[in-house]
Amino acid sequence: MSNIAVVTGVASGIGKEAAHDLVARDWTVFGLDIAQDGLDKTTTALASERFHPVVCDIRSAEAVQNKMAEIGNRTGKINALIASAGVIRLGALSEMSVEDFDLIFDVNVRGLWLSARETIPFLRAAAKDGELARIVMLSSVSALRPKIEGGAYGASKIAVSQLARVMGVECAKDGILVNAVAPGTVDTPMVQNADTSGNWRPSGPSPIGRIAEPKDIVRVIRFLLSEDSAYITGTTIPVDGGTHAAFVPPK
Repeated sequence: MSNIAVVTGVASGIGKEAAHDLVARDWTVFGLDIAQDGLDKTTTALASERFHPVVCDIRSAEAVQNKMAEIGNRTGKINALIASAGVIRLGALSEMSVEDFDLIFDVNVRGLWLSARETIPFLRAAAKDGELARIVMLSSVSALRPKIEGGAYGASKIAVSQLARVMGVECAKDGILVNAVAPGTVDTPMVQNADTSGNWRPSGPSPIGRIAEPKDIVRVIRFLLSEDSAYITGTTIPVDGGTHAAFVPPK
């Protein structure tokens, strides 16, 4: 049996690119997303019997528990979770609505944690058989360098990095490696559709001279799913072209 991956937020952006990459490398992928139309488009684009779309609202503990159990009981194991689902809502913390604040943390933190928690028993089964067992979480450069009017989003992403640190140590005894990646600005629908009517702006081109494409992030995810990363756990890897490394004053 091929390696089994679960990818959340698979309808667009980094999650969609990760599913493409995994299927191309003969993984079987169960792609979770709340958006049926987006899932349909991903399924059509992949055109592979190795991809299995799953409608799931990761904010719901019951839904995540049921879907992960269905996948794990069907396959007997899960080799990797790519926790890519995320949302962004912008605004000054003094003015942000409770609904927007709760949505950010419900998806970016609670949903990610639920996805990991319910996947771990099946990752543990894979590790017990000497197979790959990895969790890769999507943090953000906002966890390292927050912006005004992006405070809630940045706080959610530093929470993701903290979950990766602690879960990495807690799961080490079971042979499960847990890491996060922290992208800078990436050309995804979430960034393209972000509300820039206020003072928040995307970081724009990195010191390397461009913004990232989803494949730039997925290449690092690929490394974290390889044997080359066998001694790395509990860390967050910036994938931002040097954006947070040093301030570049405007000309």
